[in-house]
Order: sequence, then C-alpha cells, then structure tokens
Amino acid sequence: MKLEPGMSALVTGGGSGIGKALCIALAHKGLFVTVVDFSEEHGEQVASLVQKRRNQFHGDSKVPSAIFVKCDVTDADALAAAFGKHVHLYGGLDVCINCAGFVNKSLVYDDTSNGTKTWRRAVNVNLVAVIDGTRIATQIMRSQKKPGAILNFGSVAGLYPMHYEPIYSGTKGGVIMFTRSLAPLKRHGIRVNVICPEFVQTNMGEQVNRILVDALGGFLKMEDVINGAFELIEDESKAGACLWISKRRGMVYWPTSEEEKKYLVYATKSKMTVTKNRFPSIQTPEFFEKITVHMLSHNFRNATRIDRVRLRLPMEPHSALVKIIYAGVNASDVNFTSGRYFSGNAKEASAHLPFDAGFEAVGIVASVGDSVRHIKVGTAVALMTFGSYAEFTVVPAKHLLLVPRPDPEVVAMLTSGLTASISLEKSGQMTSGQVVLVTAAAGGTGQFAVQLAKLAGNKVIATCGGGNKAALLASLGVDRVINYQHEKIKDYQGKDGWMPRNYYGLCEKILGKSQTVAGFFLIQYADLWQKHLDKLFDLHASGKLKVSLDPKKFVGVASVADAVEHLHSGRSVGKVVVCMDPAYSQTLAKL
Repeated sequence: MKLEPGMSALVTGGGSGIGKALCIALAHKGLFVTVVDFSEEHGEQVASLVQKRRNQFHGDSKVPSAIFVKCDVTDADALAAAFGKHVHLYGGLDVCINCAGFVNKSLVYDDTSNGTKTWRRAVNVNLVAVIDGTRIATQIMRSQKKPGAILNFGSVAGLYPMHYEPIYSGTKGGVIMFTRSLAPLKRHGIRVNVICPEFVQTNMGEQVNRILVDALGGFLKMEDVINGAFELIEDESKAGACLWISKRRGMVYWPTSEEEKKYLVYATKSKMTVTKNRFPSIQTPEFFEKITVHMLSHNFRNATRIDRVRLRLPMEPHSALVKIIYAGVNASDVNFTSGRYFSGNAKEASAHLPFDAGFEAVGIVASVGDSVRHIKVGTAVALMTFGSYAEFTVVPAKHLLLVPRPDPEVVAMLTSGLTASISLEKSGQMTSGQVVLVTAAAGGTGQFAVQLAKLAGNKVIATCGGGNKAALLASLGVDRVINYQHEKIKDYQGKDGWMPRNYYGLCEKILGKSQTVAGFFLIQYADLWQKHLDKLFDLHASGKLKVSLDPKKFVGVASVADAVEHLHSGRSVGKVVVCMDPAYSQTLAKL
C-alpha cells in the first residue's frame, strides 16, 4: 500500500520520541494525522508541527491536516473515542500505528505495591492497549472494505530477555507474538506488522542502562526506524512480519525461514520445501496489462487485445501473485485463440470468451496468500498456466515450479523442454542405440529433443526449413539434417493450423511392423514437471545441453502479437521469448 497524499493515519504515543518522528514523516508524505497522547503539551505541539509540515509540501486543505486527542490508551472508552473522532473527521482510516509505551523503573520482584502505577500499568500500556488499538483499527478497516495497514511497536526487548526490566521485555514479546498471529487478516486486505528497533535516543531510550546501549553499538538513527516502519506499511508482501532493526545487523526479518521451520507444527501436502532464492522486492501495482482473447480466430492479432485491469487484493489463501519477466511463444498459441482446445462446437467454444492468452513464463513471486507455505515472496518461479502474456498473473501456488533464476533459457525449458524430455521417456520409450526422427527440429521443442536423444546414445535425423536452422542442428550434433526447402517433406500443418486427417492403410502398416503410434499431451504429466525441469537445468548448467533463443527481441505486452507472427513466419531459429519487463531483467542480470 503506497502512502499517498489524502490518506489518513492515527498514531498513539505520537507526542514524543519515535511517535512524534512518525507523525511528522507521515505528514511529509501528505497524510492527515491524528496524534494520540497522554501529554496535552507534547501532543498539541506535534499536531502543530504536523499541520505545518503537511501544508508546506501539500498545501492547505478543507479539514485540519492534523488533530490532537488527549487520551490515556489504557482507558478503553477514551481510546475508542479517539478512533471515532478520527474517522468522523477524515472519513476512514488507512494507517494505524500503536506506538505508546511505558517503562517501569523498578524491578517487579522488588515492587510491594499493587502495580497500578508500575508493572501493571506497563502491561496495560505496552500490551493491552496495543491489542485494543489493533482491534478497533481492524474493525474500522474491515467496515470500510478497503486496504489498511497497522504497525505495532515491539522492541528488541521482546526478542531476547532484558533482565533489568522483565515486565517491559514480557510485554514487548507479547506484542510481537500477538502481531505475528494476525497474518491471516491479510485476506481481508489488512496487514498487521511489528517493528522491533534497538534503542533510539529518546526520553524513553535515555532511561536504558548506557552500558547496554554501548554494548549494542550505540543508539539507532531515527531515520532507520522511520524507513523500517514505512517498509512494513508499504510492502504488500509483509503481513504478520517482525522487523528487527539494530546497529549491528541493520534491518533483519525475524524469525528467518530456517528458524521458522524449527517450530512450525503444520505440514503442507506439497513435497516442495521452503525456498531460499531471494530476488529484489516488487511493488504490487494497482493496474497491469495482459493479453485477452476476445474472439475466436486462428489470426492471433485479430483474436486478442491488450486489457488494462485492476489487481484484485487481497490474495486468495492458496494463490500467488507472480511478476512475469519472460514469457514463451508457442505454435499452439493460435490453436488456443481459435478455440481448438475447448471441447464442443464453435458456439460452445465461444462461451469461454474472453479468456487470457499465453501458456508459459518465468518470474518472481510478488505476493502469496495466507495458506501458502512452500513458496516465499521473492522466489524465482516458472508457470505453465493460461495467462502468462501479462505483466502480472495470479495462479494457484501449487502450480508454480521452482527455478534457480527467471531467465529466458528457463522459459525454453518449459513447454518446449518438458515436452521433449517427458514425451521421449513416456510416449517414445526411448532407450539407446535407436534411430530418432525429429521434425521441426530447430524450434523450441525440437532443439531439446535432438540433444536429449543424442545424450541417450541415439542416431538423430532432423528436419527443418532453412540454412540457418540446418546449421543450428548440425552444431547440436544431429547425424542427418533434412532441409525441406531443398528436399521434399510432406507438410503437416496448413494455414488453418492443426487438423486431424485420415491416413488410409496406416493401421495395416503399423501392424505389419509391430510398431506403435502414441500421442502426448503435456498437461497429463504435471506430476513429472518439476523433476524433468530440474534435470534440464542441471544439464544446461553443466554445459551438456544448449538452449538456443531466437535472436529477435520482443519487449512488452504490446509485442506479443509480433512475436507470435514471427514464430509462424518460419523465420525463427530457437525459442521465441518476450521480455515483459526489460528494466527488471537488467536488474536480475546484475545479481
């Protein structure tokens, strides 16, 4: 959720320290701010500063840029009233920051009072009020049915024991676990996160033993805390996240995936493990472009159009949002746009319109649903589901394939590479010492088929059309290349695409030689995709398998139709790939 002018935020403990700095920083971004604090003097002062800061950068507004509400956050009715005043004035609530805190100056085991003004108050301010503020904010955000972010302030004291103040340590630990347990609220569009800074030089920070502060590397800069807070508020992938900020380690999310695996009690049905691949974080867009089939036609350009659509959030529990980096072009794209993959007659096929185009892509996970455990945000993945001709796509997370990098060579390994690898093994039952004929061998699938057949110890005969293609096949080790521009080979596909034909006497010929004809449909072998994709990548990484990409560059969603036509022109050599985001591909190339 990008912070933008006109949004509103409520900050408890906003009259001093970190709360004060956050209020001013929010005003700088153009937000309307309600400052909630027990100190009238400090609160009024901050509200005035916020008003001046917002007006300085964003001009005057019809409503006050900031208001102060005097409130003891442990008073449930007063806290609810503060939220009510904010909503009444600003019409809603986009951000809630629970920052109020209290440090008990005496050890609990030396305290002979009933704790009303000491340890019990610390529990009520640091933990109970945070729970109550989160509860109220959540109810407001859910009622307005729009995304919202809640940020709770924990502390490094909640991550490991603070012997000099066990109550403060205990309450902050409670805030952390309470917040992390609220990750499922993301399905309602509400993200609750917790930030745990080490010590900042504020009035509260000054009360900490200086020996401890020095041992931790000294006080943090306030700007480090502000940057961490805004990251948790704006990053759509963060829900139930705990950000630890220290002088020694910088910004670290806790627990790490390795630590998390030590205590998780749930199990996923997927055999895949939590991934370690991490790539640059991605800002989820409000709108994105995709190719949509709006009429049935073998002419891809006429059948499709570019649609600009709104990204629907929150994510479904078992889904993942993937930023597409490269998408693969296939000969079957035109069969799909003409409705040949739908059962029934033309009228029944038309009932499926409109539908998304594109079969395969590689990219990076930008967001995941609450129930997705085996794949993390920032993971490189491949997908073979409808809708890959798009800047972003939402798919069931169970359909994602894990890959080391979202490179164009990996795109070639998907429909093309997997078809060659699995069909040779399952349908062709290929062994070694055989003669293998591969047609259209210089294309996406053919280049893999000839190499895998050679690696298995077979003699390979390959057909192609053109000198460049023949040269490619020769470089791949093909034993006999047939260039059908010079040698006659029967055409198998006409201008209307694939059509079933009758071959009279074929059954008798097969019977007489005890031969077999077997069909192959990749979708029926989905359980083997990850295994064969890993094999292909390993062969490529070891230099045993070459991946040929067509040299012609296609960039952006608008170039997809050109890429499809280039493939069907017969001029392509190797796999035709569309780069959906050249800027991001350049970023990946540097990693």
